[in-house]
Amino acid sequence: MAQPQIFRAGNFNTFAVNADLKEIDMSDAGGLIGLAAVVLSLGIPMAAMYTYFRVKKLRSDERTAAIARGVAVPFAAEVSPVARSRKNAILLISGAVGYMTAFGAIAGIAHEPDTWAAVALGFIPLAIGIGYFIDFTLSRREAHS
Repeated sequence: MAQPQIFRAGNFNTFAVNADLKEIDMSDAGGLIGLAAVVLSLGIPMAAMYTYFRVKKLRSDERTAAIARGVAVPFAAEVSPVARSRKNAILLISGAVGYMTAFGAIAGIAHEPDTWAAVALGFIPLAIGIGYFIDFTLSRREAHS
């Protein structure tokens, strides 16, 4: 049987590959997986920020060009704080209920008692959403008074 050849990739871990290329020893691949995790965890948010600001700039340029041609460009109306509180309440409460339901189902199916700790984390956005809903109710009541 042929001796395994050793390939080194800079400062990364060593991979032993059989000469017949039938067997790959990936026991030392932890460093490469960690590197990929760091690159992706930093790269994806940076790409999202670039996309957000690029779209914002394109909309601004489009708006400026329309104004330069003499076209009337309507501005978006400001959302009232009452409507913003209602929207935040709905989003947080529904997200928390969905999160808690998903992890509750996983805990029930897998019979894993530790999964209920993840369900308990759903109470944080649930409480914040209920607070926003109370703010919406009080603001609406003050506006009618």
